[in-house]
Amino acid sequence: MKKLLLLLLAVILFIACEKKTQRYFAESAEIETLKAGINAYETGNWDKWESHFADTAKIFVNSIKPLTVKKRLEGLKAMTSAMSAYGFNHDKEYIEMVLDKEDETWVYYWATHKGTFAANNKELSVPVHLAVQFVNGKIVEEFIYFDGTGMNLEFAAIAAAKLEAEAEVLED
Repeated sequence: MKKLLLLLLAVILFIACEKKTQRYFAESAEIETLKAGINAYETGNWDKWESHFADTAKIFVNSIKPLTVKKRLEGLKAMTSAMSAYGFNHDKEYIEMVLDKEDETWVYYWATHKGTFAANNKELSVPVHLAVQFVNGKIVEEFIYFDGTGMNLEFAAIAAAKLEAEAEVLED
């Protein structure tokens, strides 16, 4: 009976002393890398933005079809060139790093993106979610989710206004 009691006590001590692996982080090198990439985007430092990605990185923008870093960069340059100001609301952003059950490193980011269109000075705010996978300190996959309806409508309105203005010039 004593042996059984000692064995039970030993098992309880072993279980109590078992170290749990931390899975969620509010601070990490990967979080700092993502923040640096966001800062590079906001300042238009495209070389620095691009430097945070692995050569084979895949970027998914509201899609299951991946873009290369070069294609995503082309799209970002086109979008931001149409804006007089753009960036994230850092006062109300949320960021965390997670080690998932496969021990993959993911950083999740939630914030509101604001942009002002240069053509008509209209401001647009859109909630954005990023899910970013890191391997060896580099981004290998990025999933970007946002409702692009407002932005698409605004770009269409600007294009229509430009066509209308060109048609008026041709009529004169």
